[in-house]
Amino acid sequence: MTDRVPQFAIIAGSGFASFGEDAPGLDISTRFGRPSSTIRQLRYDDHSVYVLLRHGDDHSIAPHAINYRANLAALKLLKVSDVIALNTVGVIREQARPGQLAVPAQLIDFTWGRAHTIYDSPTAELDHIDFTEPFAPALRDSLMAASRAADAECHDGGVYGVTQGPRLETAAEVDRYERAGVDYLGMTLMPEASVARELGIALAPLCLIVNYAAGRSDSSIHADIAENTMTAKLQAMRVLKHFFDEPVNPNPA
Repeated sequence: MTDRVPQFAIIAGSGFASFGEDAPGLDISTRFGRPSSTIRQLRYDDHSVYVLLRHGDDHSIAPHAINYRANLAALKLLKVSDVIALNTVGVIREQARPGQLAVPAQLIDFTWGRAHTIYDSPTAELDHIDFTEPFAPALRDSLMAASRAADAECHDGGVYGVTQGPRLETAAEVDRYERAGVDYLGMTLMPEASVARELGIALAPLCLIVNYAAGRSDSSIHADIAENTMTAKLQAMRVLKHFFDEPVNPNPA
Protein backbone atom coordinates (compact mmCIF):
# COMPACT_ATOMS: atom_id res chain seq x y z
CA MET A 1 0.00 0.00 0.00
CA THR A 2 1.43 3.38 -1.03
CA ASP A 3 1.09 6.61 0.91
CA ARG A 4 -1.43 9.10 -0.40
CA VAL A 5 0.18 11.88 -2.42
CA PRO A 6 -1.43 15.14 -1.31
CA GLN A 7 -2.79 17.60 -3.84
CA PHE A 8 -1.97 21.09 -2.63
CA ALA A 9 -3.63 24.42 -3.31
CA ILE A 10 -2.80 27.95 -2.23
CA ILE A 11 -5.55 30.47 -1.53
CA ALA A 12 -3.82 33.82 -1.94
CA GLY A 13 -4.99 37.12 -0.53
CA SER A 14 -3.97 40.76 -0.68
CA GLY A 15 -0.56 41.35 -2.23
CA PHE A 16 -0.66 38.26 -4.45
CA ALA A 17 -2.69 39.48 -7.45
CA SER A 18 0.12 38.54 -9.84
CA PHE A 19 0.84 35.16 -8.25
CA GLY A 20 1.09 32.65 -11.09
CA GLU A 21 -0.49 35.04 -13.59
CA ASP A 22 1.25 33.34 -16.52
CA ALA A 23 0.19 29.83 -15.45
CA PRO A 24 -2.64 27.94 -17.17
CA GLY A 25 -6.06 28.78 -15.72
CA LEU A 26 -9.05 26.54 -15.07
CA ASP A 27 -12.59 27.89 -15.25
CA ILE A 28 -14.76 25.92 -12.82
CA SER A 29 -18.35 26.20 -11.61
CA THR A 30 -19.79 24.60 -8.46
CA ARG A 31 -23.21 24.12 -6.89
CA PHE A 32 -22.45 27.25 -4.85
CA GLY A 33 -21.57 29.30 -7.92
CA ARG A 34 -18.25 30.31 -9.40
CA PRO A 35 -15.06 30.75 -7.35
CA SER A 36 -13.43 34.14 -6.88
CA SER A 37 -10.96 33.65 -9.72
CA THR A 38 -9.77 31.29 -12.37
CA ILE A 39 -7.72 28.59 -10.70
CA ARG A 40 -4.11 28.62 -11.86
CA GLN A 41 -1.90 25.55 -11.95
CA LEU A 42 1.74 26.01 -10.96
CA ARG A 43 4.68 23.64 -10.78
CA TYR A 44 6.88 23.47 -7.71
CA ASP A 45 9.54 20.87 -8.40
CA ASP A 46 7.53 17.61 -8.58
CA HIS A 47 4.36 19.20 -7.21
CA SER A 48 1.41 20.49 -9.18
CA VAL A 49 -0.09 23.27 -7.04
CA TYR A 50 -3.35 25.11 -7.67
CA VAL A 51 -3.61 28.83 -6.88
CA LEU A 52 -6.89 30.63 -6.25
CA LEU A 53 -7.05 34.40 -5.72
CA ARG A 54 -9.43 35.00 -2.82
CA HIS A 55 -10.34 38.58 -3.79
CA GLY A 56 -10.64 37.89 -7.52
CA ASP A 57 -8.35 38.34 -10.49
CA ASP A 58 -8.71 42.11 -10.21
CA HIS A 59 -8.77 42.20 -6.37
CA SER A 60 -12.31 43.62 -6.33
CA ILE A 61 -14.13 41.25 -3.95
CA ALA A 62 -14.45 42.52 -0.36
CA PRO A 63 -13.86 40.03 2.48
CA HIS A 64 -17.53 39.77 3.44
CA ALA A 65 -18.58 39.23 -0.20
CA ILE A 66 -16.21 36.37 -1.03
CA ASN A 67 -17.94 33.15 -2.06
CA TYR A 68 -15.95 30.98 0.32
CA ARG A 69 -18.09 27.92 -0.34
CA ALA A 70 -17.57 28.11 -4.10
CA ASN A 71 -13.82 28.60 -3.64
CA LEU A 72 -13.43 25.49 -1.50
CA ALA A 73 -15.92 23.45 -3.50
CA ALA A 74 -13.99 24.20 -6.70
CA LEU A 75 -10.77 23.00 -5.09
CA LYS A 76 -12.56 19.88 -3.86
CA LEU A 77 -13.64 19.16 -7.45
CA LEU A 78 -9.94 19.30 -8.36
CA LYS A 79 -9.27 16.69 -5.65
CA VAL A 80 -7.33 19.13 -3.48
CA SER A 81 -6.49 17.61 -0.11
CA ASP A 82 -4.42 20.38 1.51
CA VAL A 83 -4.76 24.17 1.37
CA ILE A 84 -2.25 26.79 2.44
CA ALA A 85 -4.16 30.01 3.12
CA LEU A 86 -2.15 33.21 2.67
CA ASN A 87 -3.77 35.96 4.75
CA THR A 88 -2.68 39.51 5.56
CA VAL A 89 -3.19 40.50 9.20
CA GLY A 90 -2.68 43.29 11.68
CA VAL A 91 -0.87 42.48 14.90
CA ILE A 92 -1.94 43.25 18.46
CA ARG A 93 0.71 41.57 20.58
CA GLU A 94 4.09 43.20 21.12
CA GLN A 95 6.20 40.14 20.31
CA ALA A 96 5.43 40.34 16.58
CA ARG A 97 5.83 43.21 14.14
CA PRO A 98 4.87 44.13 10.57
CA GLY A 99 6.98 42.47 7.90
CA GLN A 100 7.02 39.14 9.72
CA LEU A 101 4.93 35.97 9.30
CA ALA A 102 2.75 33.93 11.61
CA VAL A 103 1.15 30.49 11.61
CA PRO A 104 -1.73 30.83 14.10
CA ALA A 105 -3.03 27.82 15.98
CA GLN A 106 -6.50 29.07 16.89
CA LEU A 107 -9.18 31.49 15.73
CA ILE A 108 -12.19 33.40 17.02
CA ASP A 109 -14.91 34.25 14.53
CA PHE A 110 -16.42 37.74 14.87
CA THR A 111 -18.03 37.80 11.41
CA TRP A 112 -21.73 37.82 10.67
CA GLY A 113 -24.05 37.29 7.70
CA ARG A 114 -21.66 35.18 5.66
CA ALA A 115 -22.74 31.93 4.03
CA HIS A 116 -20.78 29.78 6.42
CA THR A 117 -21.71 26.14 5.82
CA ILE A 118 -22.33 23.64 3.06
CA TYR A 119 -25.15 22.11 5.15
CA ASP A 120 -27.85 24.67 4.45
CA SER A 121 -30.14 23.00 1.93
CA PRO A 122 -33.16 20.78 2.72
CA THR A 123 -31.44 17.85 1.01
CA ALA A 124 -28.02 18.30 2.63
CA GLU A 125 -26.94 15.60 5.07
CA LEU A 126 -26.02 17.46 8.26
CA ASP A 127 -22.67 16.94 9.96
CA HIS A 128 -21.48 18.77 13.08
CA ILE A 129 -17.76 18.99 12.36
CA ASP A 130 -15.20 18.91 15.17
CA PHE A 131 -13.54 22.34 15.05
CA THR A 132 -11.61 22.16 18.32
CA GLU A 133 -8.38 22.57 16.38
CA PRO A 134 -9.38 24.73 13.40
CA PHE A 135 -6.18 24.17 11.43
CA ALA A 136 -4.58 20.91 10.33
CA PRO A 137 -1.74 20.19 12.83
CA ALA A 138 0.50 18.31 10.38
CA LEU A 139 0.20 21.10 7.80
CA ARG A 140 0.95 23.73 10.46
CA ASP A 141 4.03 21.77 11.55
CA SER A 142 5.25 21.53 7.95
CA LEU A 143 4.79 25.27 7.40
CA MET A 144 6.78 26.05 10.54
CA ALA A 145 9.51 23.60 9.47
CA ALA A 146 9.67 25.29 6.06
CA SER A 147 9.82 28.68 7.78
CA ARG A 148 12.80 27.59 9.85
CA ALA A 149 14.53 26.18 6.78
CA ALA A 150 13.88 29.43 4.91
CA ASP A 151 15.22 31.47 7.86
CA ALA A 152 11.96 33.40 7.87
CA GLU A 153 10.75 35.49 10.80
CA CYS A 154 7.66 33.41 11.52
CA HIS A 155 5.74 33.17 14.79
CA ASP A 156 4.34 29.80 15.81
CA GLY A 157 0.85 29.85 17.34
CA GLY A 158 -1.45 32.59 18.51
CA VAL A 159 -5.09 33.41 17.87
CA TYR A 160 -6.44 34.88 14.64
CA GLY A 161 -9.52 37.05 15.19
CA VAL A 162 -11.72 37.20 12.08
CA THR A 163 -13.46 40.57 11.71
CA GLN A 164 -16.21 41.46 9.27
CA GLY A 165 -14.50 44.21 7.28
CA PRO A 166 -13.96 45.75 4.90
CA ARG A 167 -13.30 48.61 7.31
CA LEU A 168 -10.50 48.32 9.84
CA GLU A 169 -11.15 48.23 13.57
CA THR A 170 -11.44 51.03 16.12
CA ALA A 171 -8.91 51.25 18.95
CA ALA A 172 -11.65 50.30 21.43
CA GLU A 173 -12.53 47.23 19.37
CA VAL A 174 -8.88 46.17 19.32
CA ASP A 175 -8.82 46.48 23.13
CA ARG A 176 -11.85 44.19 23.23
CA TYR A 177 -10.25 41.67 20.89
CA GLU A 178 -7.10 41.65 22.98
CA ARG A 179 -9.13 40.91 26.11
CA ALA A 180 -10.67 38.00 24.21
CA GLY A 181 -7.19 36.59 23.58
CA VAL A 182 -6.69 37.63 19.97
CA ASP A 183 -3.14 38.13 18.66
CA TYR A 184 -3.78 38.82 14.97
CA LEU A 185 -6.68 40.49 13.17
CA GLY A 186 -7.78 39.60 9.67
CA MET A 187 -10.99 39.39 7.66
CA THR A 188 -10.83 36.24 5.55
CA LEU A 189 -10.08 33.05 7.49
CA MET A 190 -13.74 32.36 8.30
CA PRO A 191 -15.73 30.68 6.98
CA GLU A 192 -12.81 29.58 4.81
CA ALA A 193 -11.38 27.30 7.49
CA SER A 194 -14.67 25.75 8.59
CA VAL A 195 -15.94 25.13 5.05
CA ALA A 196 -12.64 23.43 4.26
CA ARG A 197 -13.14 21.19 7.30
CA GLU A 198 -16.71 20.38 6.19
CA LEU A 199 -15.36 19.34 2.79
CA GLY A 200 -12.60 17.20 4.29
CA ILE A 201 -9.78 19.50 3.16
CA ALA A 202 -6.82 20.12 5.47
CA LEU A 203 -6.11 23.85 5.83
CA ALA A 204 -3.50 25.92 7.63
CA PRO A 205 -2.76 29.65 7.38
CA LEU A 206 0.50 31.39 6.60
CA CYS A 207 -0.19 34.97 7.67
CA LEU A 208 1.62 38.08 6.47
CA ILE A 209 1.78 40.71 9.22
CA VAL A 210 1.42 44.04 7.42
CA ASN A 211 0.39 46.57 10.09
CA TYR A 212 -0.10 47.22 13.79
CA ALA A 213 -3.73 47.07 14.90
CA ALA A 214 -5.51 50.35 15.68
CA GLY A 215 -4.13 52.05 18.77
CA ARG A 216 -1.02 49.86 18.87
CA SER A 217 1.31 52.29 17.14
CA ASP A 218 1.86 56.03 17.07
CA SER A 219 1.90 56.01 13.28
CA SER A 220 -1.00 55.53 10.88
CA ILE A 221 -2.15 51.97 10.23
CA HIS A 222 -1.46 52.55 6.53
CA ALA A 223 2.04 53.93 7.11
CA ASP A 224 4.59 51.67 5.40
CA ILE A 225 1.94 49.01 4.75
CA ALA A 226 3.08 48.51 1.15
CA GLU A 227 6.68 48.03 2.26
CA ASN A 228 5.64 45.69 5.09
CA THR A 229 3.51 43.65 2.69
CA MET A 230 6.41 43.26 0.28
CA THR A 231 8.81 42.27 3.09
CA ALA A 232 6.40 39.66 4.42
CA LYS A 233 5.53 38.46 0.91
CA LEU A 234 9.17 37.81 0.05
CA GLN A 235 9.51 35.75 3.22
CA ALA A 236 6.30 33.86 2.44
CA MET A 237 7.53 33.00 -1.05
CA ARG A 238 10.75 31.62 0.44
CA VAL A 239 8.71 29.50 2.83
CA LEU A 240 6.62 28.12 -0.02
CA LYS A 241 9.75 27.29 -2.01
CA HIS A 242 11.15 25.29 0.90
CA PHE A 243 7.76 23.71 1.55
CA PHE A 244 7.40 22.38 -2.00
CA ASP A 245 10.88 22.25 -3.53
CA GLU A 246 12.95 21.29 -0.50
CA PRO A 247 10.82 19.16 1.84
CA VAL A 248 12.00 19.27 5.46
CA ASN A 249 11.28 17.22 8.55
CA PRO A 250 8.45 18.97 10.43
CA ASN A 251 9.55 17.40 13.73
CA PRO A 252 13.36 17.63 13.95
CA ALA A 253 15.04 15.83 16.85
